[in-house]
Amino acid sequence: MKQLDKNLVAPCGMNCGLCQHYLRTKNKCQGCNLGRKVNNRPIKCGIKLCKERKGNFCFECDKFPCDRLKRLDKRYREKYGMSEIENLEHIRDFGMAEFVEKENEKWVSSEGVLCVHNQKHYQK
Repeated sequence: MKQLDKNLVAPCGMNCGLCQHYLRTKNKCQGCNLGRKVNNRPIKCGIKLCKERKGNFCFECDKFPCDRLKRLDKRYREKYGMSEIENLEHIRDFGMAEFVEKENEKWVSSEGVLCVHNQKHYQK
């Protein structure tokens, strides 16, 4: 069974390992940390490119959570039942290893990885 990878956690707290663009086989995205692309075109993410962040993740910024992250988080809570802000707080408070362990328990099963966007299982 495939486990989720800590290198797939984006600065905003999104676990790219759960994204349909990463999980699909055709025009696969490699994740935000490896140069996010959709349909082979680079995406210029304002959160990833933010100059105010002092480290790898938004929780390392004095403005955490900023308005941009709050808007993204609101959309993900409403549409997908997931919170980037909660993810970041968990990483900040308990570390990446525990976050990835929690994510694996929640999203990975013998059926595969459950996509946060379409609720389908993907075998990796």
